[in-house]
Amino acid sequence: MTWTITPEPYDSPVAAALWRAYYTEVSDRWYLLHEGRRTDPAELEREIAATTGAELAAPTGTLLVARYAGEPAGSAGVRLLDTETAELTRVFVHVGMRGRGGAPLLVRAAEEAARALGAHRLILDTRSDLVAARALYARLGYEETARHNDDPYAEHWFRKDLRRGSADVPATSEV
Repeated sequence: MTWTITPEPYDSPVAAALWRAYYTEVSDRWYLLHEGRRTDPAELEREIAATTGAELAAPTGTLLVARYAGEPAGSAGVRLLDTETAELTRVFVHVGMRGRGGAPLLVRAAEEAARALGAHRLILDTRSDLVAARALYARLGYEETARHNDDPYAEHWFRKDLRRGSADVPATSEV
């Protein structure tokens, strides 16, 4: 089977569906861990509507969508924070598609997108309960750093220098 990764408008139906799946999963995981319940449906709808993803639009951002055998399966976003720094966000692969190599391809494609925006470094934040994500970032050369934002849900911060190891990443990969 083949993975393809291409830019996608942040406000497309595909992007909206992936954002909903991503936000539902990370929100439910947080609430189940900390409060023993799933996200309140009204809160979920408010947050999904409030976070449009407009920061992932050109010329200072991009949203990438990974498709597996042609079906939308994941996403990753990049947005410039300043002339040299971009943030990696919304890295997500549907549960049923995990373990097939899509996440590393998405992150590497996001690194290339950040370089194309002029970034020299990529930063991100994540949570302690997202163990597989933290392992992925470490495996791909991200270094854990001190806090770089005030996101109340962030517990781990990472950084990668994009000037090192800028190997080309194919847009399609056989798995």
